[in-house]
Amino acid sequence: MAQPGSSHALLDAVRSGASGPELQEIDLPTRFRAAFTRKEEVGIFDGQTDKDVRRSMHVGEVEMPELAPDEVVVAVMSAAINFNTVWSAIFEPVPTFAFLEKFGRQGWYGARHDLPYHILGSDGSGVIVRTGSGVKSWKVGDKVVLSPSYVDEEDHGSYDDGMMSETQLAWGFETNFGSLGEYCIVKANQLIPKPAHLTWEEAGSVTLCAGTAYRMLVGNHGARMKQGDVVLVWGATGGLGSFATQLVKNGGGIPVGVVSSEEKAELVRAQGCEHVINRNDLNLGEQGLRHPKAGRMLGEAIRRLVGEDPGIVFEYLGRETFGASVYVAKRGGKVITCGSSTGYKHEYDNRFLWMRLKSIIGSHGFNYHEAVEVNRLVGLGMIHPTLSKVFPLDEAGEATRAVQTNQHVGKVAVLCGAAGEGQGVDDPALRERIGEDTLNLYRR
Repeated sequence: MAQPGSSHALLDAVRSGASGPELQEIDLPTRFRAAFTRKEEVGIFDGQTDKDVRRSMHVGEVEMPELAPDEVVVAVMSAAINFNTVWSAIFEPVPTFAFLEKFGRQGWYGARHDLPYHILGSDGSGVIVRTGSGVKSWKVGDKVVLSPSYVDEEDHGSYDDGMMSETQLAWGFETNFGSLGEYCIVKANQLIPKPAHLTWEEAGSVTLCAGTAYRMLVGNHGARMKQGDVVLVWGATGGLGSFATQLVKNGGGIPVGVVSSEEKAELVRAQGCEHVINRNDLNLGEQGLRHPKAGRMLGEAIRRLVGEDPGIVFEYLGRETFGASVYVAKRGGKVITCGSSTGYKHEYDNRFLWMRLKSIIGSHGFNYHEAVEVNRLVGLGMIHPTLSKVFPLDEAGEATRAVQTNQHVGKVAVLCGAAGEGQGVDDPALRERIGEDTLNLYRR
């Protein structure tokens, strides 16, 4: 039998649907289980080709930190794996403990984060179980999803755009106490109401990738896509690409998805993307998309499908694809980039940029307004989760390995506090209208 102050007592109450006042009466545990890396293991992959994250990710008990006035404790029902979890677990491009050390120099609130272990995870869903003394708009018992944008309200830059704040951090990557645990600590301005028709694992797998894609394509700080725009989407079944394809289609654009297999091509078509290119059909040989003629051959394939060059190229793969992206964008077109999962050093022929008046736009994360806006689309049933696999917390390393080795499509979730899959739905009528086939498309 769980003791009143144990982690299980509070989690059991959350799972059973206890009210806010009931949750408040149960002691917050002093320790809880989470997935983390260890500072002492930085360097274990030096000189190795296969940096297997299952070696560096551990699951065990950690201390519950002290709560700041503007923070809440969330009982995490489900979290999701993003590529920043992979970077953290391989300690590249720099060990994330360097971020925690830097944060630790910013007063007691930052010092809490500078620990010999780093609890990872930047996406999640759950229930608020404690609020800080300065939290006004949220209460214990609220069901939420979590935005990974960690913004200091006292930084003037955050009032223009949270992502322009010099102190903005990626929660669970540049901060501690992320979502891959039974509990997490977030600032109140990271909270968003959970879409009522989604399960915990579906809701907890959306915000980071959908919000990033929204800022890149729709928001005022990105490409500002309009109706009829042709948008090339690299990796159209990936975490980012699967949401980008939906946002383009939903906004009246014309998505052209690039995938690496016919199976993935069928999945993208089922998602409503009519125009799909299997990059293996380009016959580029061992050089792949870095072949000198890759841009020309890709451009010809796009024109055969839609009759024109793309006005926007949705880029996050980096070194492998960037040269082709710059080439295929139309005159005056935009290449919008938020990452470089295949390498940070890009090569492209600058003549095709300056002589054809193209633009490269850097995009990073999303601000709180953009997170709320894309979550609204999800709540309305206009944008859907792309969850493909679910792992238990004990197998967080296996879940991260699946993303590291690209053995997945869409998103990968980790059940943290939820007792099983399929729980947390509060609007079954909307779910029925949307249909399980649509909501579970990536799990077929």
